[in-house]
Amino acid sequence: MRRFGHGLVLGKFYPPHAGHHHLVRTAQDRCERLTVLVCASSVESVPLADRVAWMREAHPGADVVGAVDDIPVDLHDPEVWEAHMAIFRAAVGRPVDAVFTSEEYGTELARRFGAEEVCVDPARTLFPVSGTAVRADPAACWDFLGPSVRARLARRVVVLGAESTGTTTLSRDLAAHYRARGGVWAATGWVEEYGRRYSEERLAAARAADPSATWADVTFTSEEFPLIARRQDASEEAAARLGSPVLICDTDSFATGIWHERYMGGRNPEVERIAALTRRDLYLLTEDADVPFEDDGLRDGPELRPWMTGRFREELEETGRRFLALRGDRRERLAAAVAAVDGLLAEGWRFADPLPENR
Repeated sequence: MRRFGHGLVLGKFYPPHAGHHHLVRTAQDRCERLTVLVCASSVESVPLADRVAWMREAHPGADVVGAVDDIPVDLHDPEVWEAHMAIFRAAVGRPVDAVFTSEEYGTELARRFGAEEVCVDPARTLFPVSGTAVRADPAACWDFLGPSVRARLARRVVVLGAESTGTTTLSRDLAAHYRARGGVWAATGWVEEYGRRYSEERLAAARAADPSATWADVTFTSEEFPLIARRQDASEEAAARLGSPVLICDTDSFATGIWHERYMGGRNPEVERIAALTRRDLYLLTEDADVPFEDDGLRDGPELRPWMTGRFREELEETGRRFLALRGDRRERLAAAVAAVDGLLAEGWRFADPLPENR
């Protein structure tokens, strides 16, 4: 099988899927050097930088470059072809020996590069998926998506609330509900509250120094909360890369900001900055009513619960986050939560249409 000095794979990768990755791996196996050119238009809803980053992560041995191409495709117009080629040549920057493609335009693209066309699975029998299909229904194509794309597309649902209001119980129940649906949903992830684990470790350390120590003897500094926020977000991101189209989180870094206010008496700008870096799609606020207070050794008392519930509600409203407040017993809360998450999923992902193509 002939090998080439410099190969090219070109596409929108909007978003990248298993068929794209198979094409790139095939080209890498047959080329000394491979350029992957990601072309995005300004109307598309996934930024070019994200797609380039996704392809670089998936194919570290390739030279992945990006270009903005706002010229509609017309395979029958030579002038349009030349306008596209000017963008392609500038982005690639050197002669191409082979163009690897699964598209019908591959022959003409290779001819204009003065390269050999290598056609790879044009019928898409190995990976029956397309960017159009992914954009139409990501959940149906989930098995064809890589970790970075899953992390971007997973609908993130955060359960938050005051102490002893059932956040962990509800978040676990909600994750279990979606896993029980089977199929792609069987991998639904649950992210535990890192602050809880951190608090347990702090109490254990205090008791190692003084066996009689209690939670009241544990004190925090403001500098600890950004650490908690970062580790919470890191756990969330790792779970989103591996899970289903929905991810259930027992709190998040946004909630960490409220807990900082609770323990330190004010806001922490670094925690606010961290919380702003990650998108969440739905918050479920567990009201303190209907849930009896249980002291597990890491809680301060029931009198703080109404204040905390109010602060969560105020901050959710002020920052424009989508949320639903939940009351009732365990069964009622779960039913309301499932209905809210199902409504979120039913809205779809709303990719912007690419530029029109005349093929």
